[in-house]
Amino acid sequence: MLHLTSAKHVRKKIIWLAFDNGVRGEVDLSESLIGPIFEPLNDDVEFAKFTFYSELKTIVWPNGADFAPEYLHELLTEQSNNSKSA
Repeated sequence: MLHLTSAKHVRKKIIWLAFDNGVRGEVDLSESLIGPIFEPLNDDVEFAKFTFYSELKTIVWPNGADFAPEYLHELLTEQSNNSKSA
């Protein structure tokens, strides 16, 4: 099972993530903030309020929004691959 070990806000909708399998990097979540629970996070101030929740091993927001570590890992890998090919 994949777990997030650390997360830091970089800017706007970008978070630096570290996973327990050694993968690290910045992920842009701007395209992922869809649906009632995520829409409030389109505000930069609200987005920056996330915390690393050690019990779930992922990031969560005060309104209850969160992302599965597997989704964050997949998105980070995809974005990293896209930036290398650009």
